[in-house]
Amino acid sequence: MTISIRSVAKTFGRFPALNHVSLEIADGELLALLGPSGSGKTTLLRAIAGLEFPNEGQIFFGDQDMTYASAAARRVGFVFQQYALFRHMSVAKNIAFGLDVRKGRAKPSKAEIAAKVDELLGLVELSDLGKRYPNQLSGGQRQRVALARALAVDPSVLLLDEPFGALDATVRKSLRKEVRRIHDATGVTTIFVTHDQEEALELADRVAILKDGKIQQVGTPRQVHDEPADAFVAGFVGEANRIEGTVAAGRFSAGEVTIAAPDRPDGPAIAFVRPHQFVKGGAIPLAVRRATHQGPLVRIEGETASGLWLEAAFSRDQANGAGPGDAINLGIERAHIFSA
Repeated sequence: MTISIRSVAKTFGRFPALNHVSLEIADGELLALLGPSGSGKTTLLRAIAGLEFPNEGQIFFGDQDMTYASAAARRVGFVFQQYALFRHMSVAKNIAFGLDVRKGRAKPSKAEIAAKVDELLGLVELSDLGKRYPNQLSGGQRQRVALARALAVDPSVLLLDEPFGALDATVRKSLRKEVRRIHDATGVTTIFVTHDQEEALELADRVAILKDGKIQQVGTPRQVHDEPADAFVAGFVGEANRIEGTVAAGRFSAGEVTIAAPDRPDGPAIAFVRPHQFVKGGAIPLAVRRATHQGPLVRIEGETASGLWLEAAFSRDQANGAGPGDAINLGIERAHIFSA
């Protein structure tokens, strides 16, 4: 199912939650809505679901205008952060709920419902747990049940609102791999909301980054990380050293840092340099204050004579044992520079 969001605006009182947002979502795509708190990502998801109605604009599912259609008419599957499972129902009954409540000819037979539940239990790798109750499951297992329940009704679109927010870090990583596997197996157009950039970059086909109710950039994970559209995206997606300086005659300068900036106008500017974009042996002298070993990487933090605090990341071989008290020289392979 393709989804077309056309200049959608939504206000709550005087607060503009969405400011004429336009977005095209391809059939079978897994799209992340990424942004800080208050950016409008959950409001946009709820507008797609039919849980909120826009003040302006249109939302199309395929060629159908669904702007003011009910959630039921849209056939969306919704997975919430807090699972929202029925505690008095078994896992199998929870998954079957959306089919059991259908009326007349729309309701499958008991055998068809049972077969569907068994299929979904297998898909989410909970085949032996159908008779258990939610309070007998771990948080990750409960979220899998919620996902299976959303898929049971054969949704045209699957919507996930911070689906891993209540889980610990290890379970989150494991479960998002499972969500990707399940998405690839079902092919359902999927949109999920997150404020976790690592989650979005790992899981999504494309990422839409929101700020103050507006979309700042839409692109693949590589594009939004390596080719940020503006200073907000550069600072929000991925780690980066933020260096405030000035562009003059095609060069950015801030203390000991100078970077070619041939396409930027003269004036105040901000450079973003990711830790892995530093190299050793350049013209920036750095007094090392801290060195942290993280698996195969060494993260080096230090200060220049002018007071710039920089963080670089090297392999252990490249770091060559650099630690607090040492002096090293850094160069910059690449930077993202924007007018301030």
